[in-house]
Amino acid sequence: MAILLDVKNLQTRFDTEAGVVKAVDGVSFHINEQEIVGFVGESGCGKSVTQLSVMQLIPNPPGRIIGGEVWFDGKDLLKYERNGSEMRSVRGSKISMIFQEPMTSLNPVLTISEQIGESMQLHLRLNKADARKRAVELLSLVGIPAAESRIDDYPHQFSGGMRQRVMIAIGLACNPRLIIADEPTTALDVTTQAVLLELIKDLVKRFNTSLTLVTHNLGVVARYAQRIYVMYAGRIVEAGPTNEIFAHPRHPYTVGLLKCVPRLDQPRDKQLVPIEGLPPNLIKMPPMCAFLPRCAYRINRCEKSHWPPLTPVGEHHSAACFVNLEATLENDDK
Repeated sequence: MAILLDVKNLQTRFDTEAGVVKAVDGVSFHINEQEIVGFVGESGCGKSVTQLSVMQLIPNPPGRIIGGEVWFDGKDLLKYERNGSEMRSVRGSKISMIFQEPMTSLNPVLTISEQIGESMQLHLRLNKADARKRAVELLSLVGIPAAESRIDDYPHQFSGGMRQRVMIAIGLACNPRLIIADEPTTALDVTTQAVLLELIKDLVKRFNTSLTLVTHNLGVVARYAQRIYVMYAGRIVEAGPTNEIFAHPRHPYTVGLLKCVPRLDQPRDKQLVPIEGLPPNLIKMPPMCAFLPRCAYRINRCEKSHWPPLTPVGEHHSAACFVNLEATLENDDK
């Protein structure tokens, strides 16, 4: 399977009065063609900032990308000027983004027709009439009833679920090769979440598009993602096929996340186990593993060594940990 997006050693910083925040600290990953990949982790771990950095959408100031490479279609996107014509030709056309809160992403003074049609007029060179016609088709495609009569409505006239459907339509407008969905169902109820995620999955398959799914919900990635990247404190701490990570987690943080998820194959009275403590201060990062103060499996080496690199622990499976976690968990089960 060919690689569509290849990110190498991405580093993003935010300058604040308290100091420099290492929001993304040497992140490397890849997305294959026609693949769904999940990014999971607690709030503030760097999931969204990583994706915004790929699109060069980090506000500057205070943010800045200080290093790394983002290869797409044989070209390093970080070589493009942030607001230059080359980068603008990529956004929306080749890589599109579905943001997590549509009410703050949609322009309140423009109609839905104008907002969907804008990118098609820019990238596909459609005239206004053809762009409007295509916008109606997209609204119907994402499940908005009576699309022809709703196309000239404003965002405030739609419900939360309908606004998110509009965001999906905007993301699909120019037939991009990669869609980045950043917490696409956070503000929605559980039923609407399920409907929209199934819709996104079906549309990705229909358009032969790759999808990056950013979420803190492990249940979502278990159902939809083929591979997972687990992030903590601005770094990737575990990566691998979804089934492999769920069956054999090899980083203590991943183990902790899985213990927080209710499971149907467990007794109903079994209590969920939270991860004790708080994430580290990204301004004053320790030299050793950032998960160390919260880790139940730490060993002496963890306290004396720098943050461990991602190391293969199986076929296509890597983890950034010194502990032989597989053997430790087996002993715990006994």
